Amino acid sequence: MRPTSALLRKELRLEWRSREVVPAMALFSVTTFVVFHFGLQKDTVDGSLAAGVLWVTLLFAAMLGANRLFVSDAQDGALEGVLLAPVDRTALFVAKAVAFFAFLALVEVVAVPAFYLLLLGPSAGDAVPGLLAVLVLADAGIAIVGALVSGMATQTRSRDLLVSLLGLPLLLPVIIGAARATTPLFALGGAGSLPGKWMAILGLYDLVFGLIAVAVFDFLLEE
Repeated sequence: MRPTSALLRKELRLEWRSREVVPAMALFSVTTFVVFHFGLQKDTVDGSLAAGVLWVTLLFAAMLGANRLFVSDAQDGALEGVLLAPVDRTALFVAKAVAFFAFLALVEVVAVPAFYLLLLGPSAGDAVPGLLAVLVLADAGIAIVGALVSGMATQTRSRDLLVSLLGLPLLLPVIIGAARATTPLFALGGAGSLPGKWMAILGLYDLVFGLIAVAVFDFLLEE
């Protein structure tokens, strides 16, 4: 745990000083919601349309952040130092995934209120508790897969393209599950109950991909 916590502190401190990832993701999300607000030509959206707009925007913002996860390590030579250090390389993955989860949470502090303001009606406030639960499960899956594919693509020339090409298909179950889970929350007549089936699918996805990522990260980073 000591190497993991040290690497995590490094990630958070680096983002605090540079402010590269979180502001870019937040600005992208808010700008996209503004585009949807005018492009859909509707004052409010509800149901599956609202869920789709929210999760597609958050997914592409997450891909923007995943592209930057290992950039500073590769450019400054820090990645080679971590690989040569006598520590389990899984600690690097865990630190990156937890840091990315924190970045996503910070972005959503800005993006979700903007989504409510620009695209949802006043009655949608009842959906907040259920939405927070879905965000936690979905963010965990996005952070795991984002850290995995970003680490795998960091040594390639087409890093930005490869992260999206690998990450988007792998994250389709997360987006489908999150959109299905939040659709009842954005119903026109008021927030419905969370569908337990889709919440269970999101939790199972997080568990399975978390175990897979821990098992293969060392090998993928070597390759």
